[in-house]
Amino acid sequence: MQQIQWTSALRLVVAAVFTWAGAAAPAASLAPVAAENGMVVSAQHLATQVGVKVLKRGGNAIDAAVAVGYALAVVYPAAGNLGGGGFMTVQLADGRRTFLDFREKAPLAATADMYLDKDGKVVKGLSTRGHLAVGVPGTVSGLEWARERYGTMKRGVLIAPSIALAERGFVLQQGDIDMLATATTDFGKDPASAAIFLNKGEPFAVGQKLVQKDLAKTLKAISRHGPDGFYKGPVGSAIVASSLAGKGLITQADLDQYKTRELVPIECGYRGYRVISAPPPSSGGVAICEMLNILEGYPLKELGFRSAQAVHYQIEAMRHAYVDRNSYLGDPDFVKNPVDRLLDKRYAEKIRAVIDPARAGVSKDIKPGVAPHEGSNTTHYSILDQWGNAVAVTYTLNDWFGAKLTAAGTGVLLNNEMDDFTAKIGEPNMYGLVQGEANAIAPGKRPLSSMSPTIVTKDGRPVFVVGTPGGSRIITTVLHSILNVIDYGMDVQEAVDAPRFHQQWLPDVTNVEPFALSPDTRKILVGMGHNLGEAQPANHLAAIIVGAPSLGGKPVGANRFYGANDPRRNTGLALGY
Repeated sequence: MQQIQWTSALRLVVAAVFTWAGAAAPAASLAPVAAENGMVVSAQHLATQVGVKVLKRGGNAIDAAVAVGYALAVVYPAAGNLGGGGFMTVQLADGRRTFLDFREKAPLAATADMYLDKDGKVVKGLSTRGHLAVGVPGTVSGLEWARERYGTMKRGVLIAPSIALAERGFVLQQGDIDMLATATTDFGKDPASAAIFLNKGEPFAVGQKLVQKDLAKTLKAISRHGPDGFYKGPVGSAIVASSLAGKGLITQADLDQYKTRELVPIECGYRGYRVISAPPPSSGGVAICEMLNILEGYPLKELGFRSAQAVHYQIEAMRHAYVDRNSYLGDPDFVKNPVDRLLDKRYAEKIRAVIDPARAGVSKDIKPGVAPHEGSNTTHYSILDQWGNAVAVTYTLNDWFGAKLTAAGTGVLLNNEMDDFTAKIGEPNMYGLVQGEANAIAPGKRPLSSMSPTIVTKDGRPVFVVGTPGGSRIITTVLHSILNVIDYGMDVQEAVDAPRFHQQWLPDVTNVEPFALSPDTRKILVGMGHNLGEAQPANHLAAIIVGAPSLGGKPVGANRFYGANDPRRNTGLALGY
């Protein structure tokens, strides 16, 4: 079904690629959505509309982000959530920057070997399906933390649209049906999910309404009582009861001890711009900045968009950054992350020195302990307001619809975030990531993430806000968007539309979207030793540029904000006012 969604966007992408090949010709992407006073881009059109209404009523970007977060839990249940967790990168109008970590946590009863059999082998599916896969959710804590400290509007006002959407229902469009169809069989195995996401046991159809009465009750409890309405009382008790019945580990003690962390974002410079992104327990900011540091030493613009040489350097930067991402990073409360070393420009020089300009690296030979490396499904939305506040939010249930389980009586889909831990060193998770000891399971620990809500600034002001879902591909997708707007001068929609490729060290294959590379370029890269594979399921970039459709370009009329919704999934919307 994801392939169907991807195919539906190909006409637009193919047209863009062919015009890029003509160099001087204008791009064939649609024009970015333009607005004077603010912009919201999310993966579901109704959630975007909720956010824009908040901005129109005088709310700031943080208010809108909170409202969109709750709305996506209703209208985008595959990834929008109350039962998951995520990250929020914020730059305030006064220049302050912060990062909110509301990532899920391992239950207090979790152990490092909880997914291994008596012979020490990983039990397939144990970390991805069922209640043992569920981490302690953080979304409600995170949204309320953001609203209380940086918002301006009352909780009830921001949650009210989501309550209405859940209680009265909303009409399903084709993109919504495609999303639900990916989990039809799984819904049928869980009575609580089937009662909501199946229509009398059958899949929903376009034009029918999805009504979520239990979720409306949960949202009302949060509206009245804040986080206590979720973590305590009837909702908290129902989550615990669901876990107990399913032989999971979450107890009331787990819910009681959950707290959002406020951290300092990762920052780095790239060709005169400042990149502000996610710190550990996300690997996103570190990996993006490490790749940018490596690539800053190459003349990408002069080499040309998607020339074999430019692509080669980008693949090798990805390969080296993922070695470090997978080997060294973890929850900062449990491990010491070598962030300063990984972000040092001199370290990037050492990596460039071992990159052969004419030959692909061999992943099995690039590993911790070998110089220069020392030993040792998700959704995103971007928002900018009239005052200059910028918010990038990525939050998740991990897999599409998480663990495919709903806590009975709550309408809350549960995550399967425990799969993001290292179940066993050397064994890949669902995204094929082979990770190390730094990300081993421990009670109360947050698993390593790839989520990368990112804000790019120039002279202290936000100029580009971006992020995406996509598991391990989040990092490289955000990297592509930054290169597209800074090095290649694309407008925001062109940057979002452009086909992408992804390399994550192991497995030693570079996944390539259709039309990302010409046949001639592919031939050269294969000749250099690159192993090029098929595309993986599509990401959904949500991006905004401030000032003009492209960085350093000319504004269109009085418009200051230019939004781009990714065409790869047909549910999202960029909208301003």
